[in-house]
Amino acid sequence: MRMRLAWPIFADSIMGTFTTIAQLLTGLAILITLHELGHYLAARAFGIRVEKFYLFFDAWGFKLFKFKKGDTEYGIGWLPLGGYVKIAGMVDESLDKDQMKKAPEPWEFRSKPAWQRLIVMIGGVTVNLILGIGIAVAMLYAYGEKYVPNEVINSKGGIYASPEARQVGLMHGDKILKLNGKPVENLLREMSDPDFIMAGKKEILLNRNGKDTTILLPEHMEEILGKKSELPFVYWPVQFKVKSVVGGSAADKAGIKAGDMIAEVNGKNSQVFYTLKELLMDAKGKTATLTVVTPSNGTKKVDAAIGEDGTLGFQPELFGFEKDEKKISYGFGESLSKGVSGSFSQLGATARGLGKVVTGKVSAKKSISGPIGIAQAYGPKWNWFNFWTLTSMLSLVLALMNILPIPALDGGHVMFLLWEIVTGRPVNEKVLYVGQIIGMVLLLALIVFTFWVDIAKLLHL
Repeated sequence: MRMRLAWPIFADSIMGTFTTIAQLLTGLAILITLHELGHYLAARAFGIRVEKFYLFFDAWGFKLFKFKKGDTEYGIGWLPLGGYVKIAGMVDESLDKDQMKKAPEPWEFRSKPAWQRLIVMIGGVTVNLILGIGIAVAMLYAYGEKYVPNEVINSKGGIYASPEARQVGLMHGDKILKLNGKPVENLLREMSDPDFIMAGKKEILLNRNGKDTTILLPEHMEEILGKKSELPFVYWPVQFKVKSVVGGSAADKAGIKAGDMIAEVNGKNSQVFYTLKELLMDAKGKTATLTVVTPSNGTKKVDAAIGEDGTLGFQPELFGFEKDEKKISYGFGESLSKGVSGSFSQLGATARGLGKVVTGKVSAKKSISGPIGIAQAYGPKWNWFNFWTLTSMLSLVLALMNILPIPALDGGHVMFLLWEIVTGRPVNEKVLYVGQIIGMVLLLALIVFTFWVDIAKLLHL
């Protein structure tokens, strides 16, 4: 009987994991395929032969799928850490020395003018940049903006402040007025705006208990916001009632029913939904006393065994602001303008963040995520808005990372080609070969590091 009742929760967990992995692989497949397509199309436009086009790496020669058409072998590798095109006559990750010893053929990369080779090398980054901006524009055109105006939040009690927000000086009930001197309209968007988060000075003017006050956020806000959390940094104080209860869950065993409201957890007010989540996380693995208000306004106290994941096992129905949401629709021109400016703002913030990591101002361990962290960002439920928003951001990040002047990355090849264009002399092939090896070692070390960071975060090390 116990196994039968627990099955829905177990099945949800399995499906959530499957959905998370599926979203990660789909997002990576889109980004990698289009990146490599950028190199491929540029190479073919200049008559350069492309010997292989692979989604994911076929490490040690193992392939999930392949076929050959014309001069190119197309396939899918088994290692989802990237992909590649093998361009004839080019020193790349294949480290094909034998081909480079032969006399150059007219259809090889090395036979073409430096400006053509440069276009081939920036083809992938260009496509990722266009893709990231294109998705952002399409999202604005399709969804517009939907939010609760800040003045409504202030009129209904002020913000919910998460533990991270309270750590930097915010409090429940604060009424935020201005960010760096600018009046706030869309609180969640403006507080997460890269230009604000990465600004040297992050000043918040707020009203607390009827008195205006100013607080300064710490310089390393990107570290704080980058922490994995089920709670929003700040939110409006949305309330809730029980919409449905999972059979066999702690809520079901405690007698909680649809329509009930959980007013207190261990004597502490829990009427705001995210406050409830906090209190449940604090009580995870323990028995908590809940004060429950029934639909008929009756009150009862029940004991519930809180799960190790800090949940009770019910689906909430949020209310209190549903009539206050404001939606703005954008035409194509406005979507294009906002999408382009927002994307370049994101790129600038990412570049500044990377600079802080390199200079040691920000901990790499706290601000970098690998494949596991990215998968967690996609989440256990397939939400198209979240999927495309994250994929757009990752496309821009991929474009920026690939253009860095590191051997083995596109930016490393661009660096050598610019040297050739400026000096009129090509870089020695031995230098290219050694540089490629060094770059590959650095990239492998980075991959290992990001996996270690992800695992350390999961284990709370």
